[in-house]
Amino acid sequence: MATMADVARRAGVSIATVSHVLNRTRPVLPVTRQAVLDAIDELGYTPNTLARSLVTSRTRSIGLAVSAISNPYFTEILQGVEAGALEHGYGLLIADPHDDPGHERKAVRLLHERRVDGMIIAPSAAPDALLRYLERHDVPTVFVDRLVGAAAGSGFHYDQVCSENTAPMASLVTHLAERGHRRIGLVAGLPGLSTTAERITGYRHGLARAGLPYDERLVAHGDSRTEAAEEATHRLLSLGAPPGALVTADNAMTVGALRALRDRGLSVPGDLALCCFDDFSWADLFTPRLTVIAQPSKEIGATAVRLLLERLASPHLERRTVRLPSAFVHRTSCGCPEGVSHTGSPGTGIPRKGPES
Repeated sequence: MATMADVARRAGVSIATVSHVLNRTRPVLPVTRQAVLDAIDELGYTPNTLARSLVTSRTRSIGLAVSAISNPYFTEILQGVEAGALEHGYGLLIADPHDDPGHERKAVRLLHERRVDGMIIAPSAAPDALLRYLERHDVPTVFVDRLVGAAAGSGFHYDQVCSENTAPMASLVTHLAERGHRRIGLVAGLPGLSTTAERITGYRHGLARAGLPYDERLVAHGDSRTEAAEEATHRLLSLGAPPGALVTADNAMTVGALRALRDRGLSVPGDLALCCFDDFSWADLFTPRLTVIAQPSKEIGATAVRLLLERLASPHLERRTVRLPSAFVHRTSCGCPEGVSHTGSPGTGIPRKGPES
């Protein structure tokens, strides 16, 4: 079995240089780095990660705890995290907290017991126990998608990365209002999540911008789940004066809303216009194609890895919250015909339909 010394001899460098290439502990000239990598390939050398971790107290692994890994949004975040981790020579351990505070703490503890160097977490709506655990054990952590505050009285700092939520949600509501809609319903996410609060705020901003009153009866919580969103949509459609347009606050709830509309024999946008927060790969395969806000999911994951590695290298950095821009993807479920473009000011140049009664 080849050793590090064998690699050094083959590449014509010192053992220390081989170590720097493997561990990325110091810059190495590109030609030298390539010589070491070529020698590793030729000799079939495999670094002893376990032995190295005993010396450095690092395992070069990252723990990722996100709920609903089957959700395309979180799947794309996972892809971004994995790509960023592999690029820097880190492995990835994954746990699903199921959006349950008790399970969340267990999942994070299991990752911690496997000696990951740091964690990337999409926290639950009630993360107090999680925050206490991370603080007690001084675990380097980056929160993704959902923002949290530090535990009361705590000096522990968390880095965070998410997309913009408020202004993009407002743009969906404004666009529907400029299409002539006056009763716009919202299927909102799980109470307690920052994304839910910010998107409700955006919904209200959009109404205000359009000169429409806020009516709490037009907001139903789908709890960020397909089944709950289906029930929430049925509640909205059962109102004495149901909405003529609907906004769903994430892709799982969009599926639930579409099921409810199908069950009632309603068409989109003929009977009800629909806009959604979150894009997904099959959103433009529907008839009509879904008008959505697209979040930079993979970029969120890659940015989380960058923030975590910077935190590992410099533990005393100031806490950072990074927000990435979302994009309005204009299709036809909002009631606009094919070929009509959205130019940034929602509804500009869009033909209107008559006001709802």
